[in-house]
Formats: sequence, structure tokens, C-alpha cells
Amino acid sequence: MTSVAVVAHSRKQLGAGLPELRRSLERRGFGTPIWHEVQKSKRAPRRVEKALEAGADLVFVWGGDGTVQRCIDVMAGSDATLAILPAGTANLLATNLGIPADLEAAVDVGLHGGRRRLDTGTVNGEHFAVMAGCGLDARMIGDAHRSLKDRFGRAAYVWTGARNLRAAAVPGTVRIDGELWFSGDLSCLLVGNVGSLFGGMTVFEDARPDDGRLDVGVVTATGVTAWLRAFGRLAAGSPDRSPFVRTTVARRIDVRLDRPLPYELDGGARSETKKLKIKVRPGSMSVAVPAP
Repeated sequence: MTSVAVVAHSRKQLGAGLPELRRSLERRGFGTPIWHEVQKSKRAPRRVEKALEAGADLVFVWGGDGTVQRCIDVMAGSDATLAILPAGTANLLATNLGIPADLEAAVDVGLHGGRRRLDTGTVNGEHFAVMAGCGLDARMIGDAHRSLKDRFGRAAYVWTGARNLRAAAVPGTVRIDGELWFSGDLSCLLVGNVGSLFGGMTVFEDARPDDGRLDVGVVTATGVTAWLRAFGRLAAGSPDRSPFVRTTVARRIDVRLDRPLPYELDGGARSETKKLKIKVRPGSMSVAVPAP
């Protein structure tokens, strides 16, 4: 018998809300799931720990990529399966996996869909499933505070991204699997576990979340004109043709910066750092996905 748990960010909305989720699970024979609600995503990990300790082997996570990431950080390496209920401002992992933004359909995927083992990455020991980065993307995410996202949705990221296009690049080095790959001024470093990242835009065309590797991109653009040229190549699906972009694949990435930069994991802002140790964790996460 499946033991079902729900960990929900109560400020997020999907369909008719959490009361409808309770009714939906009850109609399917799960009237008394392990149930936890939080008002901040950083409080979700402890609730996931309690759910696993109580014997849950299927955990529905209600929220956006930030909430899902916090839960994956606990669940990675366990035998439990994650079922995503995409209720956040950005739901990039759900979108890449084909999980519908419909409450009833997403519940069906969780209960009756396939089970797929996915890689995760870690940054300084913390897991992510979609992307990690430092520089422009982290500033963009860090500046998009809750009230701005509640008011403008995804457009909040466009606004905060535009405000940071003139930020200065930072000298640094990037080692790929132990070998020096980049040395110079960088304005953004992005690591992807999936291909589509910003607003459905495909950043890493060949990325797969189960290939045992991470895709890496370094951007050296500074100033509005250079960034617009880089974004133009990105929108055209050919970032490698930009003189401001370098990409590769890796199992381990070591980043050293001359001065601290903020970084982010799956849309969650983190504090500034001068060192990033990024590794892939192959097949570390079981996720419910639509049946073939």
C-alpha cells in the first residue's frame, strides 16, 4: 500500500486550492494523508523529514520550484517518490517533465503515472533539480521579492533582470572535472540539469535530467548591448554562436571568484560566496511523471 504525504506551501495557488486537493485525494481512496502546510519554503524540509519518518513513500509537493528544491534536498537518495503539484510562479521542473498545471491531472500523475529516476546536482552540498547559477541570474532572482512576484508573476524576473544588465563582471576560474576550462571575467555562470529554463526558453538543447551529467554555460557579456546580443542567440536556440557564451558538460564544476557573488538554486536565492563546488548525483531522485 502506498503511504501518501502532502507538503504544501500554503501561499501558493493551483486550481481550487488545498481544500480541493484534500477532496481529490479522498475520492481516490486517500482520505487521511500525512499533511503538512508551511508559509515559507525554507520550512518545508523539516516537514518532509517528518513525512518520511512516518513512512510516506509518495510525497506530493505543492508549490513552485523553490519549494520543490527544498523538498528534493531531503528526499534525494531515499526510496520515496516526489509528486509535483505545480502551484508556484515558476514551475520549470514540472514543465520539463510534462506534468500538467491542472490539479486533478497532476494528482493522477502522482498516483498512477510512471516513476523516473532523475539526476540531481549539488551546490556546496545542497541539491537542485533544474538549475543553479551565480551572477546575473542570481541577482535577477534575489531582487524578485514575493510582493513583486505576487503582483507581476513571471514578468517580475524580466524587470529585475533588466535592472542588473549593467552589473560588472567578476574575475574567476571554472574547472570542469578537474581541468581548467575558463579563466577571465564572467558575468553569469549557469548550470542546468534540464534544457528549458527561463520562460520556456531552451538554454541547453541536449540537456537531459537522467544522463549523469550537468550542462554548463559561462556568459562574459557586460552592458545592455552585449547582453541583448547574447539573449538574441539564446532565443534563436544557438547560444554557442554568441561570442559572449561558452558551454560544455560536466560531472564536477569548481568555481573560484575574486569577489563574492550571489548564487541561486532552482529559483531560490542564496547568500554571496566566492567558491562553488557543483557535482552531479546520478539517479538520486524518484519523480512521478506522466505515463508513456
